[in-house]
Amino acid sequence: MTADDSFGRLDDDDYPAYTMGRAAELLGTTQGFLRAIGDARLITPLRSAGGHRRYSRYQLRIAARARDLVDQGTSVEAACRIVVLEDQLEEAQRINTEQHRAAESSKPTAAA
Repeated sequence: MTADDSFGRLDDDDYPAYTMGRAAELLGTTQGFLRAIGDARLITPLRSAGGHRRYSRYQLRIAARARDLVDQGTSVEAACRIVVLEDQLEEAQRINTEQHRAAESSKPTAAA
């Protein structure tokens, strides 16, 4: 990958652009917290060729949600589970809305 290719990926939410140290700094947390949410399988950082953890902006947003819950007194494991359940609920609601729209659009209209 050339430098130009890498620069173009900076807008990609899934591009693993952040080292563990930088990610922790951006989130205002510790590297141990990032390891803990990785161990809880909330996020799985990608690894560099040298084996170092790399995080994407998308992963940092998820980590920030967990951090907010932990800051409110929730355990790391529970915070991770809550974030996962919230995401599952949001997806289920989105699918439900789509199905309702499809059902409504397929209903025959009443003739006047």
